Amino acid sequence: MTDNQESIVNKAENLMDESPFLKLKRWQWWLLVAINIFFLIAGQAAAVLLGRFYYDKGGNSKWMATLVQTAGFPVLCIPWFLLRPSREASTSSTSPSIKTLALLYFVLGVLLAGDNMLYSVGLLYLSASTYSLICATQLAFNAVFSYFLNSQKVTALILNSVVILSLSAALIAVNDDSDGPSGVPKGKFLIGFLCTLGASALYSLLLSVMQLSFQKVLKKETFSVVLEMQICTSVVASCLSSTGLFASGEWKSLQHELEVFGTGRVSYVLTLVWTAITWQVCAVGVVGLIFVVSSLFSNVISTLSLAVTPLAALVVFHDKMNGVKVIAMLLALCGFASYIYQNYIDDKKARRLQTHVREIQHTA
Repeated sequence: MTDNQESIVNKAENLMDESPFLKLKRWQWWLLVAINIFFLIAGQAAAVLLGRFYYDKGGNSKWMATLVQTAGFPVLCIPWFLLRPSREASTSSTSPSIKTLALLYFVLGVLLAGDNMLYSVGLLYLSASTYSLICATQLAFNAVFSYFLNSQKVTALILNSVVILSLSAALIAVNDDSDGPSGVPKGKFLIGFLCTLGASALYSLLLSVMQLSFQKVLKKETFSVVLEMQICTSVVASCLSSTGLFASGEWKSLQHELEVFGTGRVSYVLTLVWTAITWQVCAVGVVGLIFVVSSLFSNVISTLSLAVTPLAALVVFHDKMNGVKVIAMLLALCGFASYIYQNYIDDKKARRLQTHVREIQHTA
């Protein structure tokens, strides 16, 4: 039995009595998965496009662009409040101390804030399509960090995915016709490329650390616990982003941004508000897929949504789509297909094993 299979089986056994989703009919389960996939893909694509729209129309505050990625966390408080366990259940002997939780969420919040800042800088200097293609490398980084932190085996399919996604990113880096927003010099493009690549690596590290936290610290992965982690890390990240906004002095330029924004003051406010909301819609999809399926599947679908964004950018911003970017997109899709096929194989084996375990338990 591989570590991936053991994880799936143990999770199914531990949550069988706790999760109402596991008692759904198969078509209901697939419907729930489809809804969460829609939330993730639509939310992430819309958030990236709105972020690019903010910069295109006169916005220039990297800290504000960072803050709106987590500032909508109060939206998640509603399902967390409704689904949190009873006080007796939440105070079990296996629950970590408040001090341990506070330290864990603070570290994760710092990583999240740094990741969001790198993404904001990358989106400032790159077109939405180029930005999304580079972000697809997060699957390759995820395979590396999962190997070292989560004991995930690197199979031939995963290694193939890592190589293909790396080639896709390399094509974007060396492409002389790689486009950024108008007026952005080549040097700034390189900064945007490196920041986006670093953000993809940091995001994958964050997911692996979260998974390790569930296994070693929290020792449970219920919907309410996943939501709690999302909310608490967002609070820390929002506080750090707000501190950066004021410490850097960028808050002084916000009034000027409001006045000169290309589509008006109301549009400026609505752009920031809807960016915050769409990031939380994406977060709901991420959290939902982590609980209903797995964190690996959630990351794979997140990468798939990055293939949708360049197509949307073609329509909304009329981004250039030269031959190199088309090849890079096809390579990214091939890398995604290789990765998800490995996930399908692991899931199929785990389901067979799980069925065998249930038969043994039923016989006993």
